[in-house]
Amino acid sequence: MTSKPTTAGTAAAASAVSKAGPRRRGRPVKSENDSLRGELIKRSAYLFRTQGYDNTTVRDIAAATGIHSGSWFYHFKTKQEILAAVMEQGMTESLASLEAIGLHTLAPRMAFQRLVEVHLHTMLAPNHDFIPVLLYEWRSLDKDARSRIVKLKDRYEAIWDEVIAALHQSGDWSMPTRLDRLFLFGALNWTAQWYKPGRTGLEELAAQAVTFILRTSPRPA
Repeated sequence: MTSKPTTAGTAAAASAVSKAGPRRRGRPVKSENDSLRGELIKRSAYLFRTQGYDNTTVRDIAAATGIHSGSWFYHFKTKQEILAAVMEQGMTESLASLEAIGLHTLAPRMAFQRLVEVHLHTMLAPNHDFIPVLLYEWRSLDKDARSRIVKLKDRYEAIWDEVIAALHQSGDWSMPTRLDRLFLFGALNWTAQWYKPGRTGLEELAAQAVTFILRTSPRPA
């Protein structure tokens, strides 16, 4: 976990509003429910990531979304609920991305590289704040919400375990251990602290990460 930035809540919220443009204020009509709920989750993720969960207020979230503070409670009863929704959305989207790859059709090393690419994209692509919030604000979740996120996390890691087992059988990763997986995720997740867009593309970054983790270059075709 890292220390949370001390950016002023009102300034961050105003910045988020200016980036997205103004929204109509007031209680949302039914046709807006899904889109407004999604916008609340997205803007909350941005605020939780940039200024921290504890430093983000209900007023910040309402201002960033362009609604009255009371309208916020039309979708979520507490700030804790929206934190859980941010993490659930991040894990759900990540799972969908992994499951869409078709890993069983790929050679083990390529399947592993695709997993790394998806993970890095989830962490580093613009407006992808959900998973970083999960990493930095995990301890802010209540017990019930944490159990729901753990189930999604277990499904996510099970996909990685299957590919790592195939890597071991192919000889590309000679002796993977449980600690190796922890080192793997630790290294990938820490890129959120130092990666700067433009210097290295995400695909190239993923390829270099795979070489570093497996300690071998791709085999000649």
